[in-house]
Amino acid sequence: MEIKKINLAEKFSLFTEHWSPKIVGELNQQQVKIAKLKGEFVMHKHDNEDELFMVIEGTLFIELEDKTIELNEGEFVIIPKGVNHKPFAPEEVKVLLFEPASTLNTGELTNHLTTKNLDRLDK
Repeated sequence: MEIKKINLAEKFSLFTEHWSPKIVGELNQQQVKIAKLKGEFVMHKHDNEDELFMVIEGTLFIELEDKTIELNEGEFVIIPKGVNHKPFAPEEVKVLLFEPASTLNTGELTNHLTTKNLDRLDK
């Protein structure tokens, strides 16, 4: 197996769409994903998976039932399984996500924002 480094800036330059995560690595049945986010997502939860959001560039807000978390560059938050959350970004933000391979981006919901077959950028 070849061990190689991943350059996040290079990987982010390969796509423009928002709310469409891309796989950039895998380890222990977990996927490392990147995404560009802008605008509002949907309130959702993941019944069986925790989810890590790390901001690479920009500012991300995550609305919870009782508060809103603001994440800036270099900051991350772990959303525990079962917790309703709604990411939103007034301006484009680049994020790294770390979550089990089974995680669907819209959790228990299926709608126009659901992405089931993620593009792989780890080749």
